[in-house]
Amino acid sequence: MPRPERPISVLIVDDEAPARALVREFLDGRSGVGPIEECANGFDAVRRIDELKPDLVLLDIQMPKLDGFEVLELIRHTPQIVFVTAHDEYALKAFDVQAVDYLLKPFSEERFEQALERARQRIEADAAQPLD
Repeated sequence: MPRPERPISVLIVDDEAPARALVREFLDGRSGVGPIEECANGFDAVRRIDELKPDLVLLDIQMPKLDGFEVLELIRHTPQIVFVTAHDEYALKAFDVQAVDYLLKPFSEERFEQALERARQRIEADAAQPLD
């Protein structure tokens, strides 16, 4: 009997409210996802990631004060990361920091679904690993 899927917790980090709203729209009502939290800057992201310990962070790169890569340097909890950005020049660096995926704005719901499924697979694989 397959085990029931545990909902994945998500934090959306983007300084642009319309971008956060679109990602939330793509996530809302989706089975196996929740809770969904949001923040609008890198400083809040560092605090919220370590506080909430989300499974997945959908992370913008260019934000005021702290960019997405600086956020990753400062956090203690290590979630799965999908970068969501309008800038293609950071893609290689994103994979250097073990990002699950790199969504280039604007992206389709279908492309978003692919990234979400990749993240879910990694989260489930991590959960299946025995603890040392």
